[in-house]
Amino acid sequence: MGVLGILAVGGRFFYDAASEKRFAPLRAKLVQMQPLQIRHVIINGRGLTTETEINEALGTGIGHPIFGFSVEAARTRIDALPFVDHATVERHMPDTVVINITERTPIAVWQDHGHFSLINRAGEEVPDQGLTGKNAEAFLRLPLVVGDGANSAAAFMIDALSAQPVVKSQVTALIRVGSRRWDMTLRDGTTILLPEGAEAAALARLAQYEGSMRLLERPVPSIDLRLPDRMVIHQAPPPPPSPPTPDAQKQP
Repeated sequence: MGVLGILAVGGRFFYDAASEKRFAPLRAKLVQMQPLQIRHVIINGRGLTTETEINEALGTGIGHPIFGFSVEAARTRIDALPFVDHATVERHMPDTVVINITERTPIAVWQDHGHFSLINRAGEEVPDQGLTGKNAEAFLRLPLVVGDGANSAAAFMIDALSAQPVVKSQVTALIRVGSRRWDMTLRDGTTILLPEGAEAAALARLAQYEGSMRLLERPVPSIDLRLPDRMVIHQAPPPPPSPPTPDAQKQP
């Protein structure tokens, strides 16, 4: 009889666990009785989405009761993140929460003749375009590439830029020039002219210059890195002289 009772309780537990709504009262009782704590949160499939964003959307964390949150509610919040296509959230007893992420694929925003679109690594427009909801957040956070052919060449340049985070943090746009090389626009309006086929080396040089002389923080119109053995900094023209005052004009 005792064994049958245990089986009955166990059967009821798994039956209730299949329904989040039906499981909620039982979960509350389990939390009150003996809270099993979360000791591990495992995230699989994350790329563009930050770990902080996922943990905030999860709504719980290390040290909290493993039955103290709704799996379905957590999954819904994670699904709403800008780069997430869909997710699963699972309790793995006794102390682990596993999150599996399938992300959307855009790597950049491509501006071509006034039209903006999300593109993947192959340069193709991703589906479900639009400037609302999750797409709007993606448009704001992804790098901007501009010009004819920029879409098909973007992946290499974005990877090269990601290898130099001190430079990447200053860049607002990558402009394709003549379908053969790139210019970069910085936050303060400075244009960086990069060499054809040697962008990664030029970006590494630029990172070194920023570390040694704070080059990217100087208010200059442009910096030319197209030659491998030199750098040309174009200075802003001096302001025109002030016109003479009336008193100065009267002096003999």
